[in-house]
Amino acid sequence: MIHIQYGQQGRFYVTTEEKRIDTGVPSSKIRYLFKFTNNMSKSVVYGYGQSQSVNDRYTLVAINHGTNNVYTGTVNFTPNGYWTYEIYEVSWQGSVSLSAGEAPINENDVLTPAAASKGVVQGLVEKGKLLVSETSGSEEVQYTEHPEPSGTNYIYVS
Repeated sequence: MIHIQYGQQGRFYVTTEEKRIDTGVPSSKIRYLFKFTNNMSKSVVYGYGQSQSVNDRYTLVAINHGTNNVYTGTVNFTPNGYWTYEIYEVSWQGSVSLSAGEAPINENDVLTPAAASKGVVQGLVEKGKLLVSETSGSEEVQYTEHPEPSGTNYIYVS
């Protein structure tokens, strides 16, 4: 499980190089599309990483907190709590462009007409859990203090 604080940058170390689908293109022509689903509200948000660093066995992808924008790598993780994530491999034959009409916005998006400058979703490469904890406030967890009962017919656990 990955843990980030609300309002902070999320850093995802994912084992995508071992699970590459389109091995016919170099790593520089691959980007990863994240699908985040909130466990409580069931809202879905998509985003490519703001930055991506490919290593031998993993890829480091950074996603910033902010107004939802699939192309700039900013996601608003509201409400705080547990999210699930799925990571989809997207490959380009030509130059990579994370912009409208050039990069798919979800895992089912097929850009037409097909061209080398348009990304193609290759498939799911990773999935997992994400905990977004709040930095202050009481929205995530609320506790209620109950007084000790005065009668004898109760089991009291503090």
